Amino acid sequence: MNTLSYKTVSANKATADKQWVLVDADGQTLGRLSSIVAKLIRGKYKPSYTPHVDCGDNVVIINAEKINLTGKKWTDKSYIRHTGYPGGQRSLTATEMFEKDPTRLIEKAVKGMLPKNKLGSALYKNLYVYAGTEHAQEAQQPTAINLNDLL
Repeated sequence: MNTLSYKTVSANKATADKQWVLVDADGQTLGRLSSIVAKLIRGKYKPSYTPHVDCGDNVVIINAEKINLTGKKWTDKSYIRHTGYPGGQRSLTATEMFEKDPTRLIEKAVKGMLPKNKLGSALYKNLYVYAGTEHAQEAQQPTAINLNDLL
């Protein structure tokens, strides 16, 4: 038996099989939805997964305004940022951020589950979140998937 014929094949940008996926966030819990979407963007559901390559799918999320949070997270969960000036720490609750822009809740949750490096920044650009049912990626013909099948 020739052991040299069994080489591990590593995916690269040219050989990565990227698909367009449509996810409906209606009635989904924020953290559970975000972890599945992060795995889809990363490509972990694919047999050709390679850790250092963008081989995941492009994910379109619709109905972001119908997302759920469990417990008292609407009032207790806070999003903290800093302006860069002394004493410039600002915070928003989940309700306040949801009223400003419902898509930012999902975007921040998914971004926090991606790698904190250049690859993570490139992967984050594969996420498209929309508050309603209309989205601008109709030309790519994304395939709708049921998240309950992936659990």
